[in-house]
Amino acid sequence: MANATTNISIRMDADLKAQADALFAELGMNLSTAFNIFVRQSLREGRIPFEIALNQPNKETIAAMLEAERIAHDPSVKGYDDLDELFAELRS
Repeated sequence: MANATTNISIRMDADLKAQADALFAELGMNLSTAFNIFVRQSLREGRIPFEIALNQPNKETIAAMLEAERIAHDPSVKGYDDLDELFAELRS
């Protein structure tokens, strides 16, 4: 006996759906199949099967960005308008 199926309804931005349809078609499936794969993998792993994270820099990156900002605005730091000039000075 085949498993019973049910319909679900998902709201999605139309452009996002079109992009997903195109991607999954290239992979030989439709959105329904892709969603079923996602749900099955989630159940196998007992979690969402990929990392979900904010793209926030860590403390080290924030410190480096602040240092770069400070250096960029420090009038005592020599700047270069030409890469050749920079490399010539690095070689000396």
